Amino acid sequence: MEAVIPATGLLSLPSNPQTRAFRTFSNPRTRFPSAAIRAHTPAPSSDGLHWIVRNPSFSRTRTPLDAQRSLLHNLSYGSWRKDETFPVCGAGAAAIPADGGGFVEEKPKPRFLGVEVGTLKKIVPLGLMFFCILFNYTILRDTKDVLVVTAKGSSAEIIPFLKTWVNLPMAVGFMLLYTKLSNVLSKEALFYSVIFPFIAFFGAFAFVLYPLRDAIHPTGLADKLLAALGPSFLGPVAILRIWSFCLFYVMAELWGSVVISVLFWGFANQITTVEEAKEFYPLFGLGANVALIFSGRTVKYFSNLRKSLGPGVDGWAISLKGMMSIVVLLGLVICALYWGVNTFVLNDPSLPRSQRKKKEKPKLSMKESLKFLLSSRYVRDLATLVVAYGISINLVEVTWKSKLKAQFPSPNEYSSFMGDFSTATGIATFTMMLLGRVILRKFGWGVAAMITPTVLLVTGVGFFSLLLFGESLAPLLGKFGMTPLLAAVYVGALQNIFSKSSKYSLFDPCKEMAYIPLDEDMKVKSKAAIDVVCNPLGKSGGALIQQFMILTFGSLANSTPYLGGILLVIVLSWIGAARSLDSQFSPLAKQELEKEKLLKEKVKEAVVKPSQENKEGLVGKEVTTSENGSPLGSSASENSDKWVGFEREIST
Repeated sequence: MEAVIPATGLLSLPSNPQTRAFRTFSNPRTRFPSAAIRAHTPAPSSDGLHWIVRNPSFSRTRTPLDAQRSLLHNLSYGSWRKDETFPVCGAGAAAIPADGGGFVEEKPKPRFLGVEVGTLKKIVPLGLMFFCILFNYTILRDTKDVLVVTAKGSSAEIIPFLKTWVNLPMAVGFMLLYTKLSNVLSKEALFYSVIFPFIAFFGAFAFVLYPLRDAIHPTGLADKLLAALGPSFLGPVAILRIWSFCLFYVMAELWGSVVISVLFWGFANQITTVEEAKEFYPLFGLGANVALIFSGRTVKYFSNLRKSLGPGVDGWAISLKGMMSIVVLLGLVICALYWGVNTFVLNDPSLPRSQRKKKEKPKLSMKESLKFLLSSRYVRDLATLVVAYGISINLVEVTWKSKLKAQFPSPNEYSSFMGDFSTATGIATFTMMLLGRVILRKFGWGVAAMITPTVLLVTGVGFFSLLLFGESLAPLLGKFGMTPLLAAVYVGALQNIFSKSSKYSLFDPCKEMAYIPLDEDMKVKSKAAIDVVCNPLGKSGGALIQQFMILTFGSLANSTPYLGGILLVIVLSWIGAARSLDSQFSPLAKQELEKEKLLKEKVKEAVVKPSQENKEGLVGKEVTTSENGSPLGSSASENSDKWVGFEREIST
């Protein structure tokens, strides 16, 4: 007896053991959970089977469900190589106590609210980081518009020139610098090296640069240039006139693209598994809109401080110091959370790690991207959606901000309105994200894809109609206590709120869904082509159109009729492309669903057949030995044939 299993060490055997046996199949590559058991496993008998003597005080009848659980456990945790057959009776992760009291199951991991505590250690800090980053971004986004639009000698006409000739070059330069730093610094050092300059700049701007604005801005030089070039160059000259405000504008824009997209999502993708991402990333999206709501209230609060201050006090300077203090404080909180996760969470070896490999993305040149876009009707329609959104939202937004300054010329009034705007955007987006899933499920991809351009068309027509025919509508609007200008501001605000909320909740999901039915090669190439051509064209296309109109007609106000006509053409093209894409996407999506159903049925059959064989006693069958140790049961050849079939089903 002790020649098979030692009486001391790993197992302790009670006195007077009764001999019983488990039946397993011989495989020279089969691995057992314990080296001690493997070392004392006898050679296979002539029928090709091992006869391992067990102690009845710790062995129990293994049901088909036990065998299936053991198999699934080992499949899930990678206990066998891909080309290896499966042992029938293995303890897996179970342990056997020294007193022979039975199998002890692995202790379940502690959970809180149905989620493993180890996962919460990563997700909760990530959620707080995302909240703080988005809270800061909303404050910065509202403040940058107030600074450049309401500044003396500037207007909303500066925004198209600022985006094209300042923001874009600095973004490219920053990414080149980031690439260089990533080659020489560790991930933690790179994170701090990128985020601390942002925090330092926003603090220095409120307490140093803004109070010294009259001394550092070249107002006299800007006046001479404007007199020489003419009023059409008000926007380009204003970039020089208020260069520190423009620098704040660019840094605020980079906070959204660098800190959110590069730093946060890069860190989140680094430490989370695919399963955790599927479960918690959508919650991050909802949390972002909650941050939008609270930050909008914060902007509103600080903007209204001017009312409680005495005469002669620069209320906007006080408000700016308060808001930038919050930005600096939350920036330090972000750094502290990042340090805490790296120090106390990622060093825990028991936590699951991300093992995802970076997919190689084809690098297409501009010429190759254009050629690929023109070669496929499906990809052309998808590209039209992306470009049309970028141009449309830009055309309306800049024109609306010019009217917003006319209605609220004071920085505090402008900022207060933007606070209400951010809060309303957060509420609308949160609601639409909850409704978006219902719309997609009930009405389908085509209806969901049409909502965003329809909203832009209806609100855009209303907005430009108020600008063009405001005087004729003045008596009617007067009955509601509004002027044409105020009505245009409110309609423009509704246009921006609903277009952005529908974009995040419907347009982006529909765009990503459109890639799914494509084959792998087409999917990767089309996404690369759209990233190279369509995204930059959509973002800068509207700005370039506005620059051309301003330089041609003298001002943004004089360009309004033409901008309205261009918007109408673009949105109608967008709707036509959405309909065309729906006619192609829906049949492909149905084929994809049918393939998924067939695959699920095959997987179900592969699981059900082994389960039925388990019930017949093929896996974990317990037999009693005769006095001479020979097995009592079915023939070895019969079981061997069935096991080969079982292995083939599992491998399939």
